[in-house]
Amino acid sequence: MSRKIVAAQFISLDGVVEAPEEWHFPYFNDEMDAAVGEMTAAADTLLLGRVTYESFAAVWPHQSGEMADAINGIRKLVASTTLKEAGWQNASVIEGDVVAAVKELKQQPGENINITGSITLTQTLLVAGLIDELRLLVHPIVVGGGRKLFPGGPRQIPLKLTRSVTFGTGVLDLTYQPA
Repeated sequence: MSRKIVAAQFISLDGVVEAPEEWHFPYFNDEMDAAVGEMTAAADTLLLGRVTYESFAAVWPHQSGEMADAINGIRKLVASTTLKEAGWQNASVIEGDVVAAVKELKQQPGENINITGSITLTQTLLVAGLIDELRLLVHPIVVGGGRKLFPGGPRQIPLKLTRSVTFGTGVLDLTYQPA
């Protein structure tokens, strides 16, 4: 059995996934902390795009606590055509074709492979049919501008809802799989 790739996104009602640090935190509560912790615990690899990697690498090594220990300790793979070296603990850069590398990674033994943020990487792997679960934490806010997860694309991608939970803050925790 191959490993699962689980892509998780904080997303606004108008589909914005960019810069969640500017709108997400008023909705963060114990329920969301538990959901994020559950996703983190089920994975042994974190797959990141360069922008998200650089953002995480600037913050997480300087944090402490259970979540920081998990993120700092997990294997991190960075999809980038410009970054040549990853300087963060347990991090390395994927060389060459990211789709081919992820296909190969899925065949290796191990736990889930999580993608957090990493908009372009998520879009690429979704179109390539490599994402096994798309977990959207839909926040009850219209951001009004920013990059969207689904800006329009070359084809439809049918999904089926496999799980839904509503948090006390109004955030919807939705899990989709390929239909």
